[in-house]
Amino acid sequence: MLAALVERRSTGEPLAWITGSTRFCGRSVSVAAGVYVPRWQSEPLAGRAAELLPPHGRAIDLGTGSGAIAGVLADRRPGASVLGTESDPVAAACARNNGVTVAEGDLFDGVPASWKGTVDLIVAVLPYVPTDEIEYLPRDVRNFEPPTALDGGVDGLAIVRRAATESRQWLRVGGHVLFEVGGDQPGILVPILEWSPFASVRVISDADGDARAVEAVAVE
Repeated sequence: MLAALVERRSTGEPLAWITGSTRFCGRSVSVAAGVYVPRWQSEPLAGRAAELLPPHGRAIDLGTGSGAIAGVLADRRPGASVLGTESDPVAAACARNNGVTVAEGDLFDGVPASWKGTVDLIVAVLPYVPTDEIEYLPRDVRNFEPPTALDGGVDGLAIVRRAATESRQWLRVGGHVLFEVGGDQPGILVPILEWSPFASVRVISDADGDARAVEAVAVE
């Protein structure tokens, strides 16, 4: 048994797939084979999202994957309504197994129309790796994890760009949006958000000073 597990890991298969779970923000998250593994680098984003979500507010976790961030929001704001969206049925099933309510579809396609203009928070860890940089990712990521959870197109923002422009119609005035990004991508995303329209747009950096996310507030 142990030898078989070691052999699987030696091929580069993600440890979370082998053990069936990982830790995220102090919580155990089940991760089925074929589902994007939540990263510790996203934990500050989840924490910030929980801070911004009112105790009885509404939140959407776009591209919820295993439901890691949605689970954090539900734990820390038990009185809030938290909805994950996911286009991959395998990931959607995994998120549901983690107790997340999931709307299946592309971005906002599965969200109830009654939520338009009422959402307090949208948080998203969508694919943002530029296509020509996929080959430089670690072997276990590159060879095993689903490309649809990684590949963000030429500049890495093909899906994020759509989500940014569509988010405004779902948020109430004063609602927040949080997108995980990397590298020089904030320079592209910030003006898109300002045009959408959002205000108080700011770039969030990690402990190393690298850009990690963009936060903005919906305005009239």
